[in-house]
Amino acid sequence: MEMSKDLRFAMLLDCYGEFLTPHQYRLTELYYCADLSLSEIAEIVGITRQGVRDGIKRGEQILQEMEEKLQFAARLNALRENYSAIAGALERIQAQAADVPAVRDECRRAMESVRHGLELL
Repeated sequence: MEMSKDLRFAMLLDCYGEFLTPHQYRLTELYYCADLSLSEIAEIVGITRQGVRDGIKRGEQILQEMEEKLQFAARLNALRENYSAIAGALERIQAQAADVPAVRDECRRAMESVRHGLELL
């Protein structure tokens, strides 16, 4: 599944934001998470629009380099997709075995584990 550029950078910021300077982090967060324009950010931070753009571009570059090396965000996304697939399978099994209490109970317990796993991500 392909995610939007904004969502991708917000996720990368969550994973690797500590590798940015506080200034780069703030600019990138305002742009991708708060969805502010370059002009709005420039006014808030007190620098030029070009300065905001340069800071965001440098932040993007660092975030992308970290992801290329570590693949942490991609792995998190794959885990979310796997948990979703497991949840779907459990729901189908539970529906097919609605008259078997032991199967229903096991599916319910497994679904609780899946939900807990998703919360941890």
